[in-house]
Parts: sequence; C-alpha cells; structure tokens
Amino acid sequence: MEQTSRRNIDTTTIMVRIIGYGFIGLFALCCLFPFILIVSSSFSSEKAIMESGFALWPKEFSTFAYEIVFKNPRLVIGSYFVTLAITIVGTAVGLFIIAMTGYALQRQDFLYRNKISFYIYFTTLFSGGLVPFYLLMTKYLHLQDNYLAVLLPGLLSPFLIIMMKAFTKSIPHEITESAKMDGAGDFTIFLKIILPMSTPALATIGLFIALGYWNEWYNSMLFLSPNMEYRPLQLFLYNVVTSADFIRNSAAASNVPAQDIPLETMKMATAVVATGPVILFYPFVQKYFISGITIGAVKG
Repeated sequence: MEQTSRRNIDTTTIMVRIIGYGFIGLFALCCLFPFILIVSSSFSSEKAIMESGFALWPKEFSTFAYEIVFKNPRLVIGSYFVTLAITIVGTAVGLFIIAMTGYALQRQDFLYRNKISFYIYFTTLFSGGLVPFYLLMTKYLHLQDNYLAVLLPGLLSPFLIIMMKAFTKSIPHEITESAKMDGAGDFTIFLKIILPMSTPALATIGLFIALGYWNEWYNSMLFLSPNMEYRPLQLFLYNVVTSADFIRNSAAASNVPAQDIPLETMKMATAVVATGPVILFYPFVQKYFISGITIGAVKG
C-alpha cells in the first residue's frame, strides 16, 4: 500500500511538473516573441515591411537601418558613454542615499521619522509642475546644458525610499543593538551590517534607478541643447527617428520614394541599440530582483 501511494504521489508530481513547465515554456515564448520580432524587423528592408508586414525572419535582409543609425559612430559611442556614465554615477549615489534614508526612517529612535515619512509620501500625490521645475533647474541652479540636470532629478524616488524602509524594517533590531553594545557607531552599523544584509533590496532598487537613467530622455530634451556635442543615448536615437520621420513626410515635395526611407526598420534598430545592454545585464541581477520585488509581501 505504501509503495502504491508513493507511486501515485510520484506520478502526480511528475504530471504537475510537466504541466507547470509547459505553461512556463509557453509564457517564456510569449515574452520572447516581441524581442525576436524587433530584431528580425530591424534587419528587414523597408520595402518588405511595407508590403508584407513584420515577420519573425527577415524576408529581405538589410542592414540599411543600422547604417543610418551608426552613420556617425563617434556620436553613437559618445552618447553611449554619456548615458553609461550618468547611469553608473546616478545609480551608485542614488542607491546610497536611498539606503541611508530608508534605514534612518525605520529607526525607532529617530525623532522626526513620521513627519519626514509623511513629507516623502506627500510628494507622490502632488508636484510643483513643469514650469517651477524648469525655472528651478535653469534660473536658480543654473544647470542649463549641464549633465547634472539629468543626474540630479533621478537620484531619489519616494517609492524606492518606501521600499527600502520596508526591507530594513524586517532586519531584527537586536542586531543593531548588539553592535552598539560592542561600540559600533551608527554609520559603521549601516555600512557593515545593514548594507550587506540588504543585498536583495539594493539590487532591486539599483535596477529601477539604472533603468530610469538608461531610458531617460525628457530631462535631456529640456535642459541639454543641440549645441552639446554628446547627449544621452535615448535622446540621440529619438532625434534620429524624428529626423527620418520628417524626411519621410517631406518625401512628396522632395520626389523621394517613401520606401527608400527606412523609418519602420529604424524604429526597430533603435530599440535594439537602446535595450540590448539592459537585456544582457538583467540576468546578473535577476535572482536578487525576484527576491527583492516581494519586499513587504509576507510578514512573519
């Protein structure tokens, strides 16, 4: 009887795993499908897309879209360097500030933690608007045509501070009390105890900050004029696509066939250029991201 029940349990487990893996495999294919379509379309000719639409395999292989995007390699490399520098510096500084803020706000011995927490939460409901923000950055901080205008606004996020506060709150208070009894100061406790124990939260928050900087183009458009030789990658690619769209709209007046201007393939090529590094980087932080994204979901 016991062997029969064990066989039934083993058979049930195998069936559940087969069904589960099957659904996960189908879901993975559904997630992978858009990326394959984008890459394939970026290597297709504009004529093939206009006649047959998008396909999973290029019908007429062409690298014309990439040739236009990389027409001036120096500008592309410079844009990559600017975006990479802003992303690395902004992520490191922002992560450190957010970690300190979240840790301080959950300390029971911090007198003004509730008032400051309310002030941070209040900013998620109301904002000053675009005009005051623009005047602050240009008239008072004098950051026009300065990369700090792109770096500073992304350093702090109320949502990420609340997330960090929730995670550090789950760290037993007895650990910090024990460190204090051994003579450790607050900053030493933060650096040597809190940060090492907050790796999942730091990886998750760092990924959010890095993606925000990597995809940033709006502040760059507001504060970085075309007089600057190198601007962030997203703005550079946006300008490339906008220029192609303008030329295509003027094709009738210029007697240029519309299919000779690879607008659709350029959109796909710019998507590949912009998202490629992020896709390659994500697997390295995936395990931390999965554990960190559930912060506060289970309380025990």
